Amino acid sequence: MEILGSIFWLIVALGLLVTFHEFGHYWVARRAGVRVLRFSVGFGRPLWRRQGANGVEFVIGAIPLGGYVKMLDEREAPVDPDEVDQAFNRKSLGRRTAIVAAGPIFNLIFAVAAFWLMFMLGIPESRPIVGNPEGLAQEAGLEHGDMIVQVDGRKVGTWTHAVLALVPEALDRNPVSLVVEDEGGRRRDVDLPLDRLGSDFEEEQVLQQLGIEPWRPDLPPVIGEVSEGSPAAEAGLQAGDRVVSIDQQPVDGWTALVRRIPEAAADGDTVQVEVMRDGMRREVDIEPEQQDGRMVIGVRPGEPGPETEAAMERAFTILQYGPVEGLGEAVGETWRLTTATLGMLGRMVTGNASLSNLSGPITIARLAKDSARLGVSRFLFFLGLISLSLAIINLLPIPVLDGGHLLFFLIEWVKGSPVSQRGYMIGQSIGLAMVLGLMSVAIFNDILRLVQ
Repeated sequence: MEILGSIFWLIVALGLLVTFHEFGHYWVARRAGVRVLRFSVGFGRPLWRRQGANGVEFVIGAIPLGGYVKMLDEREAPVDPDEVDQAFNRKSLGRRTAIVAAGPIFNLIFAVAAFWLMFMLGIPESRPIVGNPEGLAQEAGLEHGDMIVQVDGRKVGTWTHAVLALVPEALDRNPVSLVVEDEGGRRRDVDLPLDRLGSDFEEEQVLQQLGIEPWRPDLPPVIGEVSEGSPAAEAGLQAGDRVVSIDQQPVDGWTALVRRIPEAAADGDTVQVEVMRDGMRREVDIEPEQQDGRMVIGVRPGEPGPETEAAMERAFTILQYGPVEGLGEAVGETWRLTTATLGMLGRMVTGNASLSNLSGPITIARLAKDSARLGVSRFLFFLGLISLSLAIINLLPIPVLDGGHLLFFLIEWVKGSPVSQRGYMIGQSIGLAMVLGLMSVAIFNDILRLVQ
């Protein structure tokens, strides 16, 4: 079911984005006077096809990893003399450029629209509050509870924005200046020496490499409710008991309690739980039971106190805006992610970033499923991010991609005549090899992530 769910959401996501991309080509081509022969979402054997009233064949292909718009073109097949004026290759350079550029532009528009709707609905985010700093972060002076508010003068309000600001500086080994705010609201400057990062720096785990652990408020290990007939009830645990240790391992929060039960149960049939009740310590032996694949004892936490509620209000926020302000935020988010993506691509070309950052259909499928589970806003963010990535990738100057065609048009504009058929075919072959090579690396990275 996990695999089927991932495939389903991959098809939904790519189906939407590819359709919108190809519709851009189709819409502009029709208005430029070019005859469209086929509009296909997906490649390979047609699973569904229909002939439109305008003569266009609409197709859904078996392989949902792309699509295409086939137009009348003398370079691909003979054209009836009466229809020559509707051929793509006979249109002006400006019209051909507009048709090719329309696909990535429509993906860019889709990204802005997705982010705009996301901000109007509201999306929950975590503020960049530091947990227990280690390594470089600790040496720089970061402390538990500090919230990062600026990175080199750029305001950051969420962990997503903080990571986007830190990653490129870490890859380039550039020291950065942070402005942090403690729990009392006092601000101070912290210089983070990213030039001291080792050669084994892993871009995918930038926070861990810097010694920064995102802080999450935790509930105290006080039992709020004991399920009737559960192992905890049979052992005599009661609401109000404070768990002190499990198998003699100290428990400092509810998260540690939940984590320690399965770990302790793996070593034997019973778990020794020490609790504090009415100022006295009690030890009981409990045999955990399995529920939904996890070993549990049947206890739930109590309601958070005022301090915990205040901490949660500081740690979490919901980004929600009205239509006008939301549009501005959507454009800003698009710009932020565009510069981050281009920066990462540039660093991969120069060798400052690893090709392990490339992701393929397997990773996209998993992210699609996970984001859909988290709600509409998260799925909209995922769609916007992938749509933006498709726009950027398609604009790369690689033959076969839209950017490659635009490169040929630029050459045509400079030399005053189209690229020769031989040059065009050689470029297409080189471009196809490059695309297949990149896809192979991306799929290899996907497989490595699955087995690690």
